[in-house]
Amino acid sequence: MASTGSRGRRERLRAEATAEIKSVALGLMASGGPDAITLRAIAREMGMTANAIYGYFATRDDLVTTLISDVYTALADAVEAAWGAAPATDPATQIQAWAGAFRNWALANPEGFRLVYGDPVPGYHAPEGGAAPDAARRVCTGLTALAAAAWPHAAHLYKGSEFAWSDFDPGLLDKVRPAFPELPPAAVALALRLWGHLHGLVSLEIYGHMRTQTVSPDKLFREELTQLVRALSIPPQG
Repeated sequence: MASTGSRGRRERLRAEATAEIKSVALGLMASGGPDAITLRAIAREMGMTANAIYGYFATRDDLVTTLISDVYTALADAVEAAWGAAPATDPATQIQAWAGAFRNWALANPEGFRLVYGDPVPGYHAPEGGAAPDAARRVCTGLTALAAAAWPHAAHLYKGSEFAWSDFDPGLLDKVRPAFPELPPAAVALALRLWGHLHGLVSLEIYGHMRTQTVSPDKLFREELTQLVRALSIPPQG
């Protein structure tokens, strides 16, 4: 019994130390950029020796991979929850809910956003298949779900589209075609355009470029979504 209790305490302390290491790493990135993430710097911040940090993460790349996986998975969870809570018969609300959850997550986790979508960590080498392949697939298929929801209303706008499957990266198609076999290439292109709309405004906000331009970035984002839904010919509900 005592051995079990000691093991549980060790596991709890290890989990707490691991969480602190990751928190400190993101804090260093926030203050000094991606290249500030080093195991020595983290050890210094935590009052530990560098060798002690290696007991938790064998390399800096292992730590960065874990960070990316954590924040990307949190994003996937957030947007999927928002999508699931929106009425399945209301594509406008679904798109707005997914997009709003993406922005809210980014504003609450700016360092995580930068880690996944912004500045590369100098010298970092992701494992084969990527740092967070499952989360990347979930977010990618979520974006394609936005296009799929809009497609019955918007398809007539793309009758002259010249997109073919050969225009897309095979890795992208491996994610979206099994999930949405009925969608044509033009709908996948629409998903990327939707991504450009959402990611562009959020990136400007996260990197501080909106601060001197508007005091109402939330209003701007909501207006963009409203106009986007209208441009896709999605009828209002009710």
